[in-house]
Amino acid sequence: MAWSQDEERMLAEIEQRLVDDDPRLVARLESFNERVRRSEAKTRRPPGPARRPRRSTVIILISWLLIATLIATLLIMVLRLDAATALALTTAF
Repeated sequence: MAWSQDEERMLAEIEQRLVDDDPRLVARLESFNERVRRSEAKTRRPPGPARRPRRSTVIILISWLLIATLIATLLIMVLRLDAATALALTTAF
């Protein structure tokens, strides 16, 4: 829906008053708008080759894999020790 000329004029007056009253606010809004434009430009990339994951993402993934492997290994060791202890106790009596 298009703005009427009166509405556009009133908006321009409000904008000018804001610029005159608070230049810091104007600078913040312009900075925010620029960041939004950059962010939108990144998401509108044409389809092409897949983006590589960041190095930090790969490091975190490998770390979680290593932790999961260590936990699984420890659980297996504990369960085998319990089984061996139970077997030793039953054969001792």
